Amino acid sequence: MPNNPGFQVRIGSSTAQTEEQAVRELREQIEQPEMKLVLFFCSSRFRLDRLGELLKQTFPCPALGCTTSGEITTRGYQQGGLCGVSLSGAALHAHCRVLTSLSALSPVHVQEIAASVRSERRMQGCAEDKGVFGILLVDGLSMLEEQVIAWLFSAFDGVPIVGGSAGDDLRFERTWIYADGRFLSDAAAFCLLETRLPFWTFRTHHFEPGEDKLVITEADPTRRCVMEINGEPAALAYAESLGLGVEELGPAVFSKHPLMLKIGGEYYVRSIQKANRDGSLTFYCAIDNGLVLRVGRGVDLAGNFQSQLSLIEQRVPNPKLVLAFDCILRRLEIQDKNLFGEMNGLLKRFPFIGFSTYGEQFNSIHVNQTLTGVVLGDGA
Repeated sequence: MPNNPGFQVRIGSSTAQTEEQAVRELREQIEQPEMKLVLFFCSSRFRLDRLGELLKQTFPCPALGCTTSGEITTRGYQQGGLCGVSLSGAALHAHCRVLTSLSALSPVHVQEIAASVRSERRMQGCAEDKGVFGILLVDGLSMLEEQVIAWLFSAFDGVPIVGGSAGDDLRFERTWIYADGRFLSDAAAFCLLETRLPFWTFRTHHFEPGEDKLVITEADPTRRCVMEINGEPAALAYAESLGLGVEELGPAVFSKHPLMLKIGGEYYVRSIQKANRDGSLTFYCAIDNGLVLRVGRGVDLAGNFQSQLSLIEQRVPNPKLVLAFDCILRRLEIQDKNLFGEMNGLLKRFPFIGFSTYGEQFNSIHVNQTLTGVVLGDGA
C-alpha cells in the first residue's frame, strides 16, 4: 500500500465461530489510527446482541454494518463469517445517519436528514456531484427499499448512491442493520462520504432482454405481487413466454429468466421470488400496473464480471477498495454452475469487500440479480 497519509484502507475477515474471536481477528486486521469509518458485514448466525456490544467497544469511530447471506472478502466468497474495512485519512469525511421505523418514514424526514448532513460538510471545495457519494444498507425484508432509495436520491440532489439489502442466510425471517452501536430491524443506515479521491460507482448484470413484451395488467406493489400479465394470470403468462407449463416454474427457472424493465434507456433486473397457488407471482421488488417488461436471458456471468473488472481498472487505476453489493441469486447461480473457483480468482485481483444481498440499490433504483458498488482510488 502506498504511504499516502490522505487515505488509508485496512480490510479484514474472519470465519471464527465465536463473537469474541471474530471481532478480535477483524480488529487485528483493520484497526488503524484515526479511523473515519468502519463498514462490516456479518452472518446472522452470530448472537447479534453480543456481536454489537463487542464491535461498539472495539471501534470508537462511526461504524455501520448489516447481516448477510454470505460475505465477499479479498480471498473470495465467504459464508457464515464477519468481514469489514476501516478508512482513515484527511482525504475523506463520513457523515452517517440511521433511519429507524422505515414503515413510518416520510420524504419530509429524509429531507431533514439531508439538510443536517449538508450542514456538517467539511470539504466545501468538493463539487456536490463530483466529490460525494452515498452508501445505503437497508433491512432486506422491509419491502421498502424502493421508497427509501428514491427519497434519499431526491433529497441529496442526485448524489450517486450504492447499497445493499441485508440478508439472513436465506432463512427469510429477519434481517438486521447495525448503526449507533446496535443492531436494528425496520431500519436503514446511510453514509454520505465526501472525498477528493478518485471514485466510481457501478452496477452490472449478465442478462439480455428478449423480444416478447409482458405488460403488467394487475399488481399490488406494496406486496410486490403481480396478479395479471397481458390480461392473463401472471404465472401462466410468464410460463407461456418461456414455452413452459406453470407446474414447471420454480427457483431455477426464475433465476435464469428474470424480467427486465427499461428505465432511461437502460435495462434493470426485476427478479421473481415465487409462483403462488392463485396464479400470481411474488417479486423481490415492487412492480406497478402498466409497466412493460421483457423476459431476460442470462449470458456468461464470469465473463461479464471480468469485463466489469476491466472497466473498474480503466476508471480508477490501482483501486484501493472495491465495496460490493452482490445479489444472493448471483451467488446461488455461481454455486449451481460450479463457478466459485473462477469467481474467487477474479475477486482476488482487487481489494474487494462486501456481501450477498436480498436486493441492491443504485442511485434512485432498487434492483435484483445485480452487482452494485463503488471503487475508491488512492489519489496519491
